[in-house]
Amino acid sequence: MLIVSDTIKIPEDELECQFIRSQGAGGQHVNKTATAVQLHFNFLASPSLPEDIKQRLLSRRDRRISQDGIIIIKAQRYRSQAQNREDAFARLADIINLAAIPIKKRRPTKPTRSSKERRHTDKTRDAQIKKMRGKVSDGD
Repeated sequence: MLIVSDTIKIPEDELECQFIRSQGAGGQHVNKTATAVQLHFNFLASPSLPEDIKQRLLSRRDRRISQDGIIIIKAQRYRSQAQNREDAFARLADIINLAAIPIKKRRPTKPTRSSKERRHTDKTRDAQIKKMRGKVSDGD
């Protein structure tokens, strides 16, 4: 059972873990053991997630989330299979927690009266400065 928050709990039968070989340096150990974890979670088919979170996950621009509603996380930070599995679970929980935060609607604001007045006085001052930049006439 993956506990994402106090209201969201995902049973482990909804999570699919594949153990694969890690990439990169590591000597002989890397070549013979499958310590990296590839975690697949089909959140669209999951009854554990509320619909609003599913929609927010789909609308996110994240390369780990496919349009089919599957989150794929590859964890290979550690040399241990168990640690990589826990790391993948923690990263999945982070993704879901970010989607659980509701998006605030933007409330349009208007400029204050003093900011309008300040803008107008600045404009007139700049206009006066530019007007004084004219050609200098001979005083003859």
